[in-house]
Amino acid sequence: MGILDNIERGLERAVNGAFAKTFRSGLQPVEITAALRRELDTKAAVVSRDRILVPNVFTVHLAPADYERMRDMGATLTDELTRLVTKHAATQHYQFAGGIKISLISDATLAVGVVQVESENVSGSVTWVAVLEVAGKRYPISKSRTVIGRGTEADITVDDSGISRRHVEILWDGTRAQANDLGSTNGSVLNGQRLTSAALEADAVITAGQTTITLRLLPQAAGAEPEAATQHTPRAAEPGGFWGPRE
Repeated sequence: MGILDNIERGLERAVNGAFAKTFRSGLQPVEITAALRRELDTKAAVVSRDRILVPNVFTVHLAPADYERMRDMGATLTDELTRLVTKHAATQHYQFAGGIKISLISDATLAVGVVQVESENVSGSVTWVAVLEVAGKRYPISKSRTVIGRGTEADITVDDSGISRRHVEILWDGTRAQANDLGSTNGSVLNGQRLTSAALEADAVITAGQTTITLRLLPQAAGAEPEAATQHTPRAAEPGGFWGPRE
């Protein structure tokens, strides 16, 4: 570590200390996101003209009280942190060597409000887990066809009088998704356009009745258990389009 690195880390500790004094009530998730982005920017390494490599394994140190608060948010927090890290990488044209893994740990040496991030590059393979957010709840897609509707025969049942018993289906082949309206009475809208049948991209929003349905594609380490929400694996991040493996 060089003199400049020591100076930068010293400044970072000073900023974190000032932050802790200001926000005695505890750390907010947005501050963890900012720390992860800063870690990506600081550790970005230009490998070639079209390849900028950044760390993919992160250990986030939190004060015990902050750690307990964040842990109570469960997998949703880790999924959101992973999504925002991936989005920032796409914006900056960064690439990952392997699976993103974000671990939160309790560190008794830190004051409330302080966050410290350690990171490294670890090679790994790529897989994707599709998740549907329906009326604010998350449902991992475990099969190739998922039907959403008001009836008990639907795979995901929604309490919405504006939705048909079998309203819309989501097809997922492990790489790409498609949405089909199943001849519903009130119809479906995909990103503001009437839906009959269309490819479904990551973060696309379907509106059915008063219910919104959003596709999330979460990168996950190949071979990891689906419920291991702290470990994810993206390919080189790209804005827009399908979030599937490169051809």
